[in-house]
Amino acid sequence: MSLLGNIVWFIFGGLWSFLGYTIGGLAMCLTIVGIPFGLQAIKIGVASLAPFGKDIHELPEANGTLHIVFNILWLVLFGWEIALAHLSLALTLGITIIGIPFAVQHIKLIPLSLMPFGRELR
Repeated sequence: MSLLGNIVWFIFGGLWSFLGYTIGGLAMCLTIVGIPFGLQAIKIGVASLAPFGKDIHELPEANGTLHIVFNILWLVLFGWEIALAHLSLALTLGITIIGIPFAVQHIKLIPLSLMPFGRELR
């Protein structure tokens, strides 16, 4: 079932989401300071290609000082906007019965978009 969900997700928005995250991540990688943030944006983009059947896992070093500082910076600069985009898409998709599984996937991507350092979707 997750394969079918991922195929439909990819066709109806997953590709565009991936391209948006990847282009934004590559733009952030143009500066040395932005490289860690750009890599996280690309990571979220890859995760948004096929989110069905995956869960967010916290890495052992997730609560390190550097990850906490980077997560706070990410949250203030980028994360809240990305999370609001996923929330609005989830609310829009949740109106129909067919869109509910896709709304659940957007809800699943919200914590990753808020604090991506030290977390991954597997």
